[in-house]
Amino acid sequence: MNALVPLPVLLPLFATGLSLAAGIRLKRFQRFISVAVLTAVVVISVVLMIAADDGPLSVHLGDFAPPLGITLVADRLSGLMLTVSSLVTLCVLVYSLGQGMADKDDETPLAVFHPAYLILVAGIACTFLAGDLMNLFVGFEIMLVSSFVLLTLGGTGPRIRAGSTYVIISLLSSMIFLVAIAITYAATGTVNFAQLAERFDDLSLGVTTLVQAMLLTVFGIKAAVFPVAAWVPDSYPTAPAPVTAVFAGLLTKVGVYCMLRTETLLFPGNRLGNLLLVVALASMIIGILGAVAQTDLKRLLSFTLISHIGYMVFGIGLADRAGIGGAIVYVVHHITVQTTLFLVAGLIERRGGTTELTRLGGLARSAPLLSLLFFVPAMNIAGIPPFSGFIGKLALMRAGVDNGSALAWVLVGGSTLTSLLTLYVVVKVWNLAFWRSEPPGQAAEGTVMESQEDDADDDADDDAADEGGPAVTPQDDQGIPVRPGGGQVVATSITGKAVTTTKRPPRTMLAATAATVVLGLSYTVLAGPLAAYTDRSAQELLTRTPYIEEVLRP
Repeated sequence: MNALVPLPVLLPLFATGLSLAAGIRLKRFQRFISVAVLTAVVVISVVLMIAADDGPLSVHLGDFAPPLGITLVADRLSGLMLTVSSLVTLCVLVYSLGQGMADKDDETPLAVFHPAYLILVAGIACTFLAGDLMNLFVGFEIMLVSSFVLLTLGGTGPRIRAGSTYVIISLLSSMIFLVAIAITYAATGTVNFAQLAERFDDLSLGVTTLVQAMLLTVFGIKAAVFPVAAWVPDSYPTAPAPVTAVFAGLLTKVGVYCMLRTETLLFPGNRLGNLLLVVALASMIIGILGAVAQTDLKRLLSFTLISHIGYMVFGIGLADRAGIGGAIVYVVHHITVQTTLFLVAGLIERRGGTTELTRLGGLARSAPLLSLLFFVPAMNIAGIPPFSGFIGKLALMRAGVDNGSALAWVLVGGSTLTSLLTLYVVVKVWNLAFWRSEPPGQAAEGTVMESQEDDADDDADDDAADEGGPAVTPQDDQGIPVRPGGGQVVATSITGKAVTTTKRPPRTMLAATAATVVLGLSYTVLAGPLAAYTDRSAQELLTRTPYIEEVLRP
């Protein structure tokens, strides 16, 4: 069974080579390879999750023992994260296939998308399985390289700017990470997690606290924790819908996973627990207040992402079995639900021509299936019973009450307020985009959606007309610019080039989104087994002994 541990990393990397070799000439083969490999990763992840319930699994690549070899470890937490992430990435891949085929985008953007996406999946799996700090860093860098490609698909100006911001922030966190690794190795002579768990106890409190603070900073940037989350609302909304979905839903949880792993395995004792609780409260309140102020759906969801990361940090800050277990439940829930909401945002953009809520309306009548696909995850993230969002929040609040400290009680109150404001936010989206009547000028079926560069060209044409030149871009009777072939100009796009809105979104995109909705609902149906599994996972993390013994056994 241990031989399966490296496969979630190796299979996507192998498929990347095949995908690059296929290119746009064999686009069907490229799609088949991507779907087949991710399906295989799902199966392997489920097997590892079940096997890890009997104890951690490990493999030393090249048969080199720590600290020389590369160690990959699958325990309950990493097995669960692998399973959820592989299911979500498979659904997003299917969504992207439907989107690419609907847009007839068979050339550069989609051809590049497959290799970059597979590398991203390999990087995610590497971080979940990494048994040492250095390979955790490698996993981060693999994700960074592929993330920049995915963020800048299409090469539009806004995407290049957003991608540049993302890279700068990521490189800054990488430098901090490297310094932390250097200090750790200089002080202990190893970067292996199991060995560090034993050797950190012999270090001075100052060195240990310095390394802990640096790692928390790095992981906080990855997780989009306040105050290092300002880059999220500007970077994510400009990317294609499937890219935004997997970034917001999954990549931020990689940072949360790393917090869970290092805070329990390397730094037991919760020395910085109060700091984490303060950060959690700030993330909740400031994030959700930012969401309240937004009128663009993608930016609104980006702020709710920041806010709900605070729930997970809340559980980590409590650092007890109930808190850690609640945090794991909420991570699993949020990966799926946040991804679903961004996929729905992509469908709304394709149907209505924009994600600006003030320009949307009437979708409940004109697109009832799309309305249902939004309503279910919206109520889920708001914490309405009996959805998994309610289960995760209730577990965290109960853990805070059981903790009994004044700060924990403040976090319970902040969690309640954040949940109520989240409900307000999703109801606002529902009222504006779905429930009210369709506003004048809303993009109808057949509307051509242009990139911002094309829109800028149209503005230049209008300026030329004002100066006496020919008016290249006419207007309709409502004063809205239209293209020569008909259809309103919208300053947004899905794939980085002109696409056409459709009254009925492509079935593949709808099916993939529905699959993520069903996955989110399954957490409610399987709430008992999920809670029991996460409780055992929390106990294993806090005990530490099974992990250490598995890695260091002869």
